[in-house]
Amino acid sequence: MRHRRKGRVLGRSPSHRKALLKNLSAALFLTERDASLDDNAPKVPGRITTTLQKAKEVRPLIEKCITLAKKANAAREASEQFGTSAERGTDAYKQWRASDQWQKWANARAPYVNAQRRAVQLIGDREAVAILFDTVAPRFVDRPGGYTRIMRLATPRLGDGGTRAILELVGGANDKVKRTSSKPSFEATPESSESTDAPEAAAEEKEEAAATS
Repeated sequence: MRHRRKGRVLGRSPSHRKALLKNLSAALFLTERDASLDDNAPKVPGRITTTLQKAKEVRPLIEKCITLAKKANAAREASEQFGTSAERGTDAYKQWRASDQWQKWANARAPYVNAQRRAVQLIGDREAVAILFDTVAPRFVDRPGGYTRIMRLATPRLGDGGTRAILELVGGANDKVKRTSSKPSFEATPESSESTDAPEAAAEEKEEAAATS
């Protein structure tokens, strides 16, 4: 019996299941990278298609990573006041590296570096972590939670008939709905007015012909 045992087994061993969730979360973040640098660019950024059970199981991991990146970005912004714009290896950079400003910059940036290392442990992909901290997390600064949504698909998976679902990030291109500001007008067009005037003209011609006869 599964008393007090949370989570889905998904028919895999613990190590296999952990690797599966890592790959799914990394795949979702990698869809946000530059499409010009990707040979297999996704049709919609921030969206993956998987089974419903997998989507429900990986969702807490994705939400946790986004929250971790959101809190860490505040430390990175605080450390910018102690940073420098000089290029690495120049004399200005070496002077800044030997000054007290570098120590203050390192101390202020430490939570950000720690969060990056923690995210690498959770996801297992450094490129996905970079996209998470630079692109995904700043989008949800003003959002307290609920960064993803799951939409069940009507067509099952071929082969075993498993229930498929879409797991996507809220906001961005996924929530943009094209709406037309102009309303349709039902006024008579010139063609319609001409067609309505035609029967009246025909009736007048008949009356004139009857009068002359």
